[in-house]
Amino acid sequence: MTSSFSGSWLQGEPRALSFLPDRFRHRAARAEAVAAAASRTVPSALHEALVARNARLPPSPARERHLELLARPGTVAVVTGQQVGLFLGPLFTIYKAASAIVAARALAEETGRPCVPIFWLQTEDHDLPEIDHCLTPRGAGEPLRVALEHADAATSRIPVAHRRLGEGVTRALSALRTELGSQPHAAEHLGLLERAYRPEATLVDAFAEVLSTVFAEEGLVFLDPRDARLAPLAAPVHRRALTEASAIAAGLAERGNALAEAGFSEQVHVRPGAPLSFFSPEGVEGARYRLDPASPGSWSLVGHPEGASVTTPELLAWLEREPLRFTTSALLRPILQDTWLPTAAYVGGPGEIAYFAQLAPLYAHVGLPLPLIVPRARFRVLDDRTRGLLDKLRLAPDDVTTPRHELLALLSARGAGEGFDPPEAVEARLMGALAPELSRLGERMASLDPSFAHAIERTEESVRGALSRLVAKYGRAIAQRDQVTVERVDRLRAYLTPEGAPQERIYGLPYYASRFGTRAFTRLVLETCPPFSGELRDLRP
Repeated sequence: MTSSFSGSWLQGEPRALSFLPDRFRHRAARAEAVAAAASRTVPSALHEALVARNARLPPSPARERHLELLARPGTVAVVTGQQVGLFLGPLFTIYKAASAIVAARALAEETGRPCVPIFWLQTEDHDLPEIDHCLTPRGAGEPLRVALEHADAATSRIPVAHRRLGEGVTRALSALRTELGSQPHAAEHLGLLERAYRPEATLVDAFAEVLSTVFAEEGLVFLDPRDARLAPLAAPVHRRALTEASAIAAGLAERGNALAEAGFSEQVHVRPGAPLSFFSPEGVEGARYRLDPASPGSWSLVGHPEGASVTTPELLAWLEREPLRFTTSALLRPILQDTWLPTAAYVGGPGEIAYFAQLAPLYAHVGLPLPLIVPRARFRVLDDRTRGLLDKLRLAPDDVTTPRHELLALLSARGAGEGFDPPEAVEARLMGALAPELSRLGERMASLDPSFAHAIERTEESVRGALSRLVAKYGRAIAQRDQVTVERVDRLRAYLTPEGAPQERIYGLPYYASRFGTRAFTRLVLETCPPFSGELRDLRP
């Protein structure tokens, strides 16, 4: 049975640390990583492309200063990245960006070297169903789910960089406004979304505009690998991935076997002999396909409707003429990142931590140092509604992770301990006390008045009826109390563990920004964010 690599790694288990040392925890190791990154510089062509791409974003003097620093020798970067989800995707997008900003500040303070936070827009992926929606909590019932509703979402292989939002985004924004429009800061936040998320805009442009606005004061810099100006700089990485595919795959397979022997699974499956690049045979904005070895010097395009293949000379020719036809896989993307940037640290989530555990052989093969891997901050938002439910149920936030049936049993047992006996027991106890007394009274009165027995019988029937009605009312009150408890538990779980998952992986920013203000919520995240820790923290806006 395999176990979570990131969980074992964060707990400091030796078997996990043997694959990925936790250097982020140690100040001396952090200084070494910064010094190693400082020996590399940002290529001038890359810097020019970064300046041009970031000039399209809303103004930010802090971002301009960071771009200036990136042109200077000795400047290092803290990088994070995420798919360009609708309305910024899940909350952890915000937490990732904040973690990179805070880590960059901390490394600069510790080492005295300038350190710039960079957000890598993961625009090469084609998995549209992962990013075409946003979920918002509701007070009761299922969360609100808004989506772009592209008809070809499930089958499209086009990199998301080339997908426009379409009219579906107008309907999604309308649904958000209907749901959140009465919130105190809805006008400000929904206005920001409506300005960026226009039908003619691309997913990436809308995402970058909003996230850059959210972190304008912090100067977060953005890099889009689908920028045509960067394609020639990516070509050498893809060339090695193609021409050295067999050796690279063999090293990664050996690493995968070692992980399996240690009780971990590969986060990213490596196909024997396959390169880590994707190719778009129909053009830059066309479908992308994985390459699998078919015969010596020939590659099949996995999933191509016509079963097409391509030769190595053809691929290398396309790489020379139109390098933007090539895109990276999850395992090659970090190599491209660290070939381009003086990366001191990468801030990642659990999945990314797991695939960095696979990557040591690849970094060694291409002669790059593995950067510090820093776990992103993890947060649980306890707003006033959530805190109110916790108080009423007398629960701690961690209690909510208990399986629902166990939590309800715990609350039921607690209620029983407060003297609320079952209705049947109450009725039996009351009648058990009254019936013997009526019987004794009837026996004593029998010699004085023979008709008294009938009166006793009528009285007992009357008392039983009244008592039955009283106990029924008592039972309804108990049942109502239990139903209220069930409803409160379900509402609480919907806020904190929707769909059985952590809140940060399901809900997006719009609900919280509309209630508490975009900047106020972001500032709270930044102020609560620890620079080098994977611990779960509570946010109390």
